[in-house]
Amino acid sequence: MNQDRVKELLLGIEECKTEFSVVFTGKKSHVVNGLYKPLTREILIHNKNFENEGQLVYTAIHEYAHHLHCERGAFVPGARAHTNEFWSIFHDLLEKAERQGTYENSFATDPEFVDMTSRIKALMPENGRLMLDLGRLIVEAEALCRKRFVRFEDYLDRAIGVPRTSAGAAMKAYGYQVPADIGWDAMKVVSGIKNPESRSAAIDAFKSGKSPESVKALIKQEKPSDDPKFRLDKERERLERTIRTLQERLTMVESEIAKYGEE
Repeated sequence: MNQDRVKELLLGIEECKTEFSVVFTGKKSHVVNGLYKPLTREILIHNKNFENEGQLVYTAIHEYAHHLHCERGAFVPGARAHTNEFWSIFHDLLEKAERQGTYENSFATDPEFVDMTSRIKALMPENGRLMLDLGRLIVEAEALCRKRFVRFEDYLDRAIGVPRTSAGAAMKAYGYQVPADIGWDAMKVVSGIKNPESRSAAIDAFKSGKSPESVKALIKQEKPSDDPKFRLDKERERLERTIRTLQERLTMVESEIAKYGEE
């Protein structure tokens, strides 16, 4: 598979609005399999890294997801690249490629993977039921703390050693009666959603096989604007706030230093 064929394959999965190029480096890298350069819109692939074509296609789709991610919003140098939005785009591309037959999902076709997945998923409902039981008991513990006029947080920290975030998630999961069959980690995501409709949509998404990152992107309350100027304006506001905070801190530090000079 050459560079032109890879680009054709990517466009066949999903069209894009901006031109990009695919470049085989002809090298082997021990750090990354590929790289996307937003400013030049280049997908670089270290094609000597792969044992088979499937690995190459997977990497190409990953880097193409970066291209689409940048295309849908402003690229800000230094910003985190692997956001929930990115993973949602990437996983969506993989699903499309699998439906087309462009990329093979070994997890669904390899008998050993199928068996392994079946055994792991069989444990998830029990894992979820334990979370609900934990949530129920911690709710009772909170009530007892109020009754005895002691700090609930102190009970979590020193009596049972459960992180407050984990305890809170378990309590919410119990309160919302999140279905146990989606498993502990998915339940934690769902328990953090206040809106009942969004919570229900997240549960349905998990049950349909969506990844946690895709679900988080799905239920994100404020959809990012597709307007690059809007995204840059928001980034400028954030940077200006940071600069103001640092300037105030610098003034305080200089004032403290000046006091030592007066002594």
